[in-house]
Amino acid sequence: MSASREQLEQWDREHVWHPFTAMQNYAGERPIIIKSAHGCMLVDLDGGEYIDGVSSLWCNVHGHRVPHLDQAVRDQLDQVAHSTLLGLANVPSIRLARRLVELAPPGLSHVFFSDDGATAVEVALKMAFQYWRQCPQPQPQKTKFLAIQSAYHGDTLGDVSVGDLARFHHLFAPLLFPTVRAPSPYCYRCPLGLERARCQIDCVEALVSLVREHHETLAAVVVEPLMQAAAGMIAAPEGYLRRVREITRQMNVLLIADEVAVGIGRTGTLFACDRENVVPDFLCLAKGLTGGYLPLAATLTTRDVYQAFLGRPEEGKTFYHGHTYTGNPLGAAVALASLDLLVGADSPRGRAGGLLATLPPKIDRLSGHLRRMADLPFVGDVRQQGLMAGIELVHDKQSKTPFPPERRLGAAVCRAARDQGVLLRPLGDVIVLMPPLAIEDSLLDRLCSVVYNCLANICKEER
Repeated sequence: MSASREQLEQWDREHVWHPFTAMQNYAGERPIIIKSAHGCMLVDLDGGEYIDGVSSLWCNVHGHRVPHLDQAVRDQLDQVAHSTLLGLANVPSIRLARRLVELAPPGLSHVFFSDDGATAVEVALKMAFQYWRQCPQPQPQKTKFLAIQSAYHGDTLGDVSVGDLARFHHLFAPLLFPTVRAPSPYCYRCPLGLERARCQIDCVEALVSLVREHHETLAAVVVEPLMQAAAGMIAAPEGYLRRVREITRQMNVLLIADEVAVGIGRTGTLFACDRENVVPDFLCLAKGLTGGYLPLAATLTTRDVYQAFLGRPEEGKTFYHGHTYTGNPLGAAVALASLDLLVGADSPRGRAGGLLATLPPKIDRLSGHLRRMADLPFVGDVRQQGLMAGIELVHDKQSKTPFPPERRLGAAVCRAARDQGVLLRPLGDVIVLMPPLAIEDSLLDRLCSVVYNCLANICKEER
């Protein structure tokens, strides 16, 4: 069915309910309708080109229309597009599971596939809960989870229960299970009222105290390693993750590492946990796993966890959870091809080549641009881990007073950037920069120059 741009716009307004979008406002604006892409650029129906400044919601790794990835999908289409993983196996998912185990922190030996980041975390929550009921020394009282203030782990009800973003989660409070909540490592607005120069990572010690207090009923601690992404790009201090792993091991509490946003090279290492040599009990992956091509997620866990689910069918130890497209062959095939490009084909753990090896100078280049932005009058804080960054805008730099929410300054900056050929999406008044890892230096410079100019212009307007 062919249709004009005007017809597509009308159908979009009449039928498409966009996620995380204020639809009344959206319906009053002319939408950008993406028709094609190349490299790190998205192209709309009018031929307008935009830098994909947030990696198509943090999932694109190598850019768009990558020949090696395109071919992987085509080759798999010649074999089989999908077959169930319930009681059957398929070649690409087996190969991908093996490759992930080879690359993952040592000790993570089993892979449960699902569809997206929310399901990857939901799987870990349910596995952790069930594990304590059927491990060699059952502790069925371990039913609670500890998570971080302002956390976001997805939109299924288990994930929302461990999440803590008011605008996303609090409406659903009557549907959720209670969660023990530790302070966020938000150094710019420290929940403990401390200054970073004098702080000894007190926020993690508050978490340590909570684990000690609740360990008898805690099934697991859930964290995003290094950076709380949807919370506003909140970077944890060095040593935070390592200390969390220490206390969870000491108190016999499982650790769930949600690397949906921060994994697959985004923080500069293949897995964010690698930065502090941490091995969690569960490692949750999605987004960049397929290079941004197809939905696919993986929850990696240990042999000890896996063995607790073994038994005769009548014992009821089976993990009764799954998704129709679990282990989808197309997704697994393109994920394998993406990992080849990212770390080098058959590269062993710790000796990554490929795109990952080229990231350090690119990360430094982004850091230089961010330092320049930090000097602008309404930029309160700049936070970065690898090729992900957040620029927090404030009305008063000295007092850190935020702009009134109704001002929607972050959205205004992103609209201005769109007019200059850059697509961004803010988190409130935090401007997010998360380009594809393969972005060329010249395009990274252009992206950051546009953002700087838009910030500078907004600052002039607000004075």
